[in-house]
Amino acid sequence: MGCKIEEFQKDQKQRMRAVQDSMDALNGKWKIAIISSICCYGKRRFSDILNDIEGVSNRMLSKELKELEINQLIKRTVLDTQPITVQYELTEHGNTLQTIISNLADWGIVHREKIVGKKCPISVE
Repeated sequence: MGCKIEEFQKDQKQRMRAVQDSMDALNGKWKIAIISSICCYGKRRFSDILNDIEGVSNRMLSKELKELEINQLIKRTVLDTQPITVQYELTEHGNTLQTIISNLADWGIVHREKIVGKKCPISVE
């Protein structure tokens, strides 16, 4: 009986470590929003992401994009255009987050309805 408890505790520690690893890769105020922007459109330019995310500064967006690239979640491509254009897209590994982003969006809609009491209309400016 003690062996089963120890194995259960070991499994739970591994799961908690896995959650922490996930949070470390996605940590930061803007990373989920950045990934969400790229998920929605496939490929995004820096200025497009900047316009998608209200409140993020150029400097912070650049920092967060670099960290996402280091974690192999996004790919940065410099296009041979004049002026030079930089494009971001999810890597194969980053694409594994699509379901999570979709689930977060669904949960967020339900959560807003529960807290605010009604659906919040989406404003497109």
